[in-house]
Amino acid sequence: MDSLIAAAARALVVGDALGALKRVGLRDDPPALALRGIAMAQLGEHPRARELLRRAARGFGAHEELARARCVVAEAEVALAMRDLRGSPRTLAAASAALEARADRANALHARLIAVRRLLLLGRLDDAASALARLGVRGLPPSLLAVAELAAAEVALRSLRTAPARAALARARAAAERARVPALLAEVADARAALDRPAARCIRAGHEQPLRLDEVEALLASGALVVDACRRGLRAGAIWRPLARRPVLFALARALAEAWPGDVDRDALIARAFRTRRPNESHRARLRVEIGRLRALAAPLAHIEASARGFALTGLPSALRAPGQFAPWGGPAALRPHGERAVVVLVPPIDGDQASLLALLADGAAWSTSALALALGASQRTVQRALVELEAAGRARSIGRARAQRWLSPPLTGFTTILLLPSAVELG
Repeated sequence: MDSLIAAAARALVVGDALGALKRVGLRDDPPALALRGIAMAQLGEHPRARELLRRAARGFGAHEELARARCVVAEAEVALAMRDLRGSPRTLAAASAALEARADRANALHARLIAVRRLLLLGRLDDAASALARLGVRGLPPSLLAVAELAAAEVALRSLRTAPARAALARARAAAERARVPALLAEVADARAALDRPAARCIRAGHEQPLRLDEVEALLASGALVVDACRRGLRAGAIWRPLARRPVLFALARALAEAWPGDVDRDALIARAFRTRRPNESHRARLRVEIGRLRALAAPLAHIEASARGFALTGLPSALRAPGQFAPWGGPAALRPHGERAVVVLVPPIDGDQASLLALLADGAAWSTSALALALGASQRTVQRALVELEAAGRARSIGRARAQRWLSPPLTGFTTILLLPSAVELG
C-alpha cells in the first residue's frame, strides 16, 4: 500500500471524503477505485460509488480475495443506502466469512452489521436481534460500535422497550463521539429525537391526545383494553388478539371502542365495516354474523352488548359485571362500577391505507418499488398503485425512469413513525 492510498484510507475513516478524493481522484488502479467508490458513497453519489466499487472488485486478481471481499462489503452498504434490497444475503455472508478467515475482524463485523440493518429495513426484528446477540461488540472500533448500538436501539424502539433503547442510544452517542464522525453523531441525534416526538394518538371516551413511545409502552402495560390501530389487534395486559388479517372484525372493534362508553348504530357499523351507504337486510344479517365472531374472539378481553339501536363494547366480560349496570330496556351501554377497564383506541400518527408506505419513505432515502414491496410484504403492483396515489396527492415524488426510478417523500419531522414500520414485533 503506497502512501497516498494509506492517507486516503485514513481520511475516509474520519469521514473526510473530499480529502480522500484529493489523493486518489485521478487514479484508476483497483485500490484507488475502491477508495474513490467509498468517498463517492460518503458524498451521496451512490450509483457512481457502486460502479467504482464493481470496477475495483473486477480489477483485483484471484490472489487478492481479501480486497475483493472488502469491495463486496462496501457495495452492499451502498445498496443498503440506495434501498436496493434485492441482492442475496449469501454474497455478503460469504464476504464476511472470507474477511474473518483472513483476520480482518473489523470489516467482517461491518459486513454483519450491514446484514442486521438490512433485516431491520425488512421488518425482521427477531432475526435482527438474534444476529446482534451473536455479534460480540467487545473490542469493536468506535464507529462500528456506534452502528451496532444504533441497530440495538432500533430493535428496542420497534419492540416498544424504551428504557433499553435509551441506554443503547447513550452508548451509541459515546461511541460516535470517540469516533469523531459527524454523520454518526447526526444519526444518533435523530434517533434520540424520535423518543420525544409523538408516536401515536390515544382516543379515550371521545377525547384524543398524542403519545410518545414511552407513553405508548405505559398504556399497553396498564391493563386497559386497547384497540391497537398500529398493529391491528386487541390487547389487555398480556392478552393479545391479532386482527391484521380480519379487517372487518377490526373495523367493528375500532368503531365500538371509539364510541365507548356509548353504543354505535347498526347502520353506522355497516357503513364502517362493509363500506356501503345503503344497508339492506343482507348487510344486517352479515353484521350479526361478524359481531358474533368478534364477540367470541374478544371474549377474554371484553364483552359486546346489544342495545336498542346497535352494539356497545364493554371493558369487562358479562360474568364480572355488577347487576343493573346496563339499563334494563337495552338502551346505550355504559360502564359504572369501580375497577372497570378503560377502553382506549391507539391510532397511528398517520392514518390511512398508505401509512406504512409513508413511514418507510419518511427516512428521506430514495426507495425503489421492489424494495418497498419487499419491506411491506406486498406485491410490487400494489405498491406502484399506492405510490401513484401519493404522488397525485403531493405526498411522494419520483426521480429517474424505468429500473432507475426511485421514490421519496418529505421528511415527517413532527412525529416518529416507529409504530407504522412494517412487521414490527407483537408484544406479549
